[in-house]
Amino acid sequence: MTKPIQADSLIILYNSIAGLNARDPARSKIIAEAATLYSVSPSTIYRALHRYKKPQTIHRIDYNKPRLISQSEMRYYCELIAALKLRTTNKKNRHLSTRECIRLLETYGIETPEGLIKAPVGLLKKSSISVYLKRFGLDKGSLSIEPTVVRFQAENSNECWHFDFSQSDLKYFEDDVIKKGESRPILMLASVVDDRSGVTYQEYHYVYGEDIMTGLKFLFNAMSEKKKPGFPFQGIPKNIYTDNGPVAKSNIFKRVMAYLNIEVLTHLPKDSDGRRKTARSKGKVERPFRTIKESLETFYHFHRPKTLEEANQWLIHYLERYNQEKHRYETHSRLEDWRKNLPVEGFRAMCDWERFTSLARDPEIRKVGSDACVTVNGTKYQLSNELAGFTVTLLWGLFDNELHAEYEGNKYGPFYPSEGPIPFGQYRSFKKSNREKKADKIEILAKNISISKAALTGDSNVVQLINYANLVAEKQNSVPFTLPDNYEATLFKNTIEAKTAIANWLGFPLGRLMPKQIAKINEIVAESLDKKVVMAKIKQLFALKLIKI
Repeated sequence: MTKPIQADSLIILYNSIAGLNARDPARSKIIAEAATLYSVSPSTIYRALHRYKKPQTIHRIDYNKPRLISQSEMRYYCELIAALKLRTTNKKNRHLSTRECIRLLETYGIETPEGLIKAPVGLLKKSSISVYLKRFGLDKGSLSIEPTVVRFQAENSNECWHFDFSQSDLKYFEDDVIKKGESRPILMLASVVDDRSGVTYQEYHYVYGEDIMTGLKFLFNAMSEKKKPGFPFQGIPKNIYTDNGPVAKSNIFKRVMAYLNIEVLTHLPKDSDGRRKTARSKGKVERPFRTIKESLETFYHFHRPKTLEEANQWLIHYLERYNQEKHRYETHSRLEDWRKNLPVEGFRAMCDWERFTSLARDPEIRKVGSDACVTVNGTKYQLSNELAGFTVTLLWGLFDNELHAEYEGNKYGPFYPSEGPIPFGQYRSFKKSNREKKADKIEILAKNISISKAALTGDSNVVQLINYANLVAEKQNSVPFTLPDNYEATLFKNTIEAKTAIANWLGFPLGRLMPKQIAKINEIVAESLDKKVVMAKIKQLFALKLIKI
């Protein structure tokens, strides 16, 4: 098969011989040179020039117009057929064919706001409709073009963060140990990107899906101060833009973001904004994912990280260099742009981990058993005996090892797993609660009261009633009810509460300790009642130490 000659070559060849006479020897010479150049015969060159369509300036009067009907009628029929195709399109882009649309239009007609439109039988042909659909810009290719994209950019740093997960190409680490019968978790890349500067922070995480616990842990690390000196990126953003995944749909995630005064923005539902796609994987958070997979993870073919910690160290080292690269619009780096465009008052600093974990508590209404215990996720927790039999609100945190409860506006806890039933023949009792003391008081009062027969006979004698019931007019002693401290308190009330907490941590009374240890505990408690300070010194005091022999 002869290779076709390009149109631009034919134009040059045609212009070269256009000014020559038909019998001019130079004309034959030019044709022969072209035939030699393209390895074809001169006859092939002549046929190509003959088939070459020369520009024409004169057309028929009805050129590019339908002959049986007017152009406006043809356009209207084409619009109806295009509307039928669009209305019958499903998610797999299947729709009615042009031939079937013509049959419906001729046989049954189409109901429109102007009435029933029915085309004459045999007027519309499939070939003509296909030509005019494309000519009028009503074909599928023309109608499927989306509106022009309008890009946005935040005015200040930390005004908007883009948050997303992406599966890593690394898959696993060399030192991974998978137990028999367990499935291998997925290695994911979690990322946030500042919309204004393009500064990104990423971490590797092993997950079994986009779970809320991993998302909150990563966001806490992203908003907290970094341990690496050359990575100052931190602070609480005003908005977080993410997809409609499991994390964004979680009530705990929404509650934590509301506590931190962060507005969560997600993609609009599909087909909610006309023909414009409301979600696509071409955003500002997807670009760093691709960069990491192409510029960092490709090096793992030479040196593969052995553990998750090592991979995160290599990743943070690469991100430090990535954030020093040029901004997409400005002349300085991404990190410099983040620093220059911070708000005047500065970034909003993140709280500590203990405060953050207290925010990630999911309330659940449960009824406490008669043994003052509740079961959560298969673990039985021992609550205060004051809550036995009542319906309370459990505050179970994602990152907590203990349980908190709330009843009538009062907060109780922390509570720990129950030790289970006691051995047969032993006895254990709880300290009486205020509710039990009130019940005992009413029970004693019920035994000592009576009513006079005057209630039956109609005779009322108050003195006789008092003497008969042996009531004492003196005021009874009672224990005042005090509200318990909030479980988030940071200070002990007094030294007794501090020593009680120390004894609970040790697991035995302080009287078993040596005199030097008791004196040291008294010294620690006398210096400060701060829970963190006291417990840190106690743990340091009783830490195991190596003794050289």
